[in-house]
Amino acid sequence: MSSATPTLQAVSRPSGYASDAPTGRVRIQHLRERKEKGERFSAVTCYDATFARLVDAAGIEVVLVGDSLGNVIQGRETTLPVTVDDMVYHTAAVARGLHRAHLVADLPFMSYRNPDVALQNAGRLLAEGHAHAVKLEGGAEVAESVRQLVLAGIPVMGHIGLTPQSVHAMGGHRVQGRGVTARKRLLADAKALEAAGCYAIVLEAIPQELAAEVTQLLQIPTIGIGAGPQCDGQILVLYDLLGLDPHGHKPKFVKKFANLGEAALDALVQYRADVASAAFPATEHVYHDPTAAAAKIAGA
Repeated sequence: MSSATPTLQAVSRPSGYASDAPTGRVRIQHLRERKEKGERFSAVTCYDATFARLVDAAGIEVVLVGDSLGNVIQGRETTLPVTVDDMVYHTAAVARGLHRAHLVADLPFMSYRNPDVALQNAGRLLAEGHAHAVKLEGGAEVAESVRQLVLAGIPVMGHIGLTPQSVHAMGGHRVQGRGVTARKRLLADAKALEAAGCYAIVLEAIPQELAAEVTQLLQIPTIGIGAGPQCDGQILVLYDLLGLDPHGHKPKFVKKFANLGEAALDALVQYRADVASAAFPATEHVYHDPTAAAAKIAGA
């Protein structure tokens, strides 16, 4: 694989940004401008440099190194075992593959339980992981941590609705925000996060009517995942949208834009067959020493 830095020359550039955005780094202000203009933006999770290069070349505006790597990369049942060291490692890998997208890193479970701990761990994700911002889960209860991070110069993206780090407290992966009480609580959480300084909020697995209400209520962008089409942006797990786990269970809100899992399986089966039949490696895949034949004749 070539190590050359990919460019956006082979793809059409997205429109609607300030004049410096299409060829330069996507910044927080560009996301705010898109909300003001009513122009949607896209976000995906990513966990390594190879996929980061592809995501960047596609013109995706926001890349999240999610603690979902616990499920996708590590094969765990939940995101809870993911550590700050894990997040720093994967964020730094993704950062090496990005030259344009805005890069956000998740603060994992129990890494922001108070403002001091949040500052230490968020600082690592920016300094060592080269993230541009961090994301944390929760509403009014994490507002003080958000406030302290923002005061320290660390941009923060919020995340409310279904918050995977609270999967046990929520009784599983269930739609949130249904009913009058839950709706009021989620609206209050959204306003609390905006007031604390979040520059954007992820809305996960909530009714589309509520997501539309939150999006209209806030001055900052909303990013939906299972929250309907009226959010300012959308995010999906990269492996889900590429169909890299064709036999795994996927939530209702996931759309597979490709079936790369099946294609990869076909390729691996063919590779195994070619090795078994000695069809691989063929002549074009091997190296030769032009002096070997002469040396053999000479008895060397």
